[in-house]
Amino acid sequence: MADFIHAREYLESGDVVVVQCSHQCNVMVMNDASFQHYCHGRSFHHYGRYFTHFPARVVIPRDGHWNTVIDLDGGRANIRYNIEYIKG
Repeated sequence: MADFIHAREYLESGDVVVVQCSHQCNVMVMNDASFQHYCHGRSFHHYGRYFTHFPARVVIPRDGHWNTVIDLDGGRANIRYNIEYIKG
């Protein structure tokens, strides 16, 4: 079982990822290469941060496939979440 929640979507510049979550967490949006680095414990670049209030909103900087990761920063919980995209 993964220690994070993951979704992948093709998004365009200016689209917005909107995350609702029942717990404080890291919401990170990253390209495929950075996601692979994240999965293997290497240094990676992402958009987003640790959110304590929701909804979390992250604006997409350029067109492409984007990975949205919800990470409890090492914690474990039975969380409720929703990931939506505002396109165009």
